Amino acid sequence: MRDSLLKIGQLEGRRIALWGWGREGRAAYRAIRSRLPASPLTLFCNADEAADAAVLADASLAIETDANAGRLSAFDIVVKSPGISPYKPEALIAAHEGTRFVGGTALWFAERPHERAVCVTGTKGKSTTTALLAHLLRAGGHRTALCGNIGLPLLELLDAQAEYWAVELSSYQTRDVAGSGVRPPIAVVTNIFPEHLDWHGSEERYVEDKLALLTEAKPRIAVLNAQDRRLAALSLPDSDIRWFGREDGWHLRGDDLYRGADFVFDTRAVPLPGRHNRGNLCAVLAAIDALGLDAAALAPFAQSFVPLPHRLQMLGERDGIAYVNDSISTTPHASLAALDVFRGRRVAILLGGHDRGIDWSDFAESIGANPPAAAVTMGQNGPRIRALLEEPARRAGFLLLSADGLEQAVARAREALAGEGVILLSPGAPSFGAYRDYTQRGRHFAQLAGFDPDIIASIPGLGIS
Repeated sequence: MRDSLLKIGQLEGRRIALWGWGREGRAAYRAIRSRLPASPLTLFCNADEAADAAVLADASLAIETDANAGRLSAFDIVVKSPGISPYKPEALIAAHEGTRFVGGTALWFAERPHERAVCVTGTKGKSTTTALLAHLLRAGGHRTALCGNIGLPLLELLDAQAEYWAVELSSYQTRDVAGSGVRPPIAVVTNIFPEHLDWHGSEERYVEDKLALLTEAKPRIAVLNAQDRRLAALSLPDSDIRWFGREDGWHLRGDDLYRGADFVFDTRAVPLPGRHNRGNLCAVLAAIDALGLDAAALAPFAQSFVPLPHRLQMLGERDGIAYVNDSISTTPHASLAALDVFRGRRVAILLGGHDRGIDWSDFAESIGANPPAAAVTMGQNGPRIRALLEEPARRAGFLLLSADGLEQAVARAREALAGEGVILLSPGAPSFGAYRDYTQRGRHFAQLAGFDPDIIASIPGLGIS
């Protein structure tokens, strides 16, 4: 069920709490304080975050470290950070007792309901698609915001002005938007594969939450990938669907880009590694068409796009070995796609991380069609992946190694390649436990490879320009 739009000003006089003190939580605090400077607030966070928040010396801010069901139930509204699952038992109990949970993304849309926003989601490709959309719109002379899950919370731009908004939404945020009363002008969905099962609780709920941006938020225009079976099967009577990836829309024929029957240009000069990545260009151009702009005129500007870090990022070469940072890869499907980019080269792929219970059987069955020179497993789910790969490794003849962590994995990959090939960090799993996030994991990989992590990690174009 969709709630009505909730503006920040409507929080006044109600019992309000913040849950989470990461970048999204801090952005929500500043946004609320910009509208309601003296309203009582309670912050639920961990002990380290509590010490950070205490520095604010806000007399109207109470800080607590135990977000239990009883305490959450004491509030009318809880502004929740995206990384906190609404399916946690304490959240479900509080919601049953009448507490309304809302995220910063929904608050922004309530404040700015008439903006020309393009919401981009998908299991893979959403960050690149969002950044490329902003790049092409800016190339056309349009003042455009690049924000959202890509690294800049919408609430940090609460009072900023832009002609267009390129907004990346995670699966955590699509549910928030869908339940908030927001109807996005345009929603782009690149693909749907199982991910974040620990947050959503099941594959079915992940798919339901992801697709809620379409099925519940009911965007005016839905830009969808015709090659994705789940998307292709959707019926959206309240939305105008624009398909990409099929012959009557934007699609690729080999490396050539077409709009319908019309050839546009050869995409080999576009700095997007892999055919699946260039498919994101089709999504972007379909979205630009949906905005009523001339996408074909803007398409060649894709050749000046600067790829995002941690996404099949070529770091460089050391002693005959090329290092590729694909730390963003958190699903087995993404790791297979990364391997395909380097088809025909000697590759040592580094696999594994936090175990969310995702099935690697399809990966094991498919890897024989494009076997690496070596696969090195690591992390919490490393032993499970290794067990599944033992038979494919025997049949296809690739080395199967294991490592205690990323440092040892890089060392074993170097030894396996013996001075020739590609070390590909495409773990197919999150980094939690060993690292704060995929960014920290990618930075460590760059450091182990002999490159400056600060130079490789910045995301170009965030904000408004």
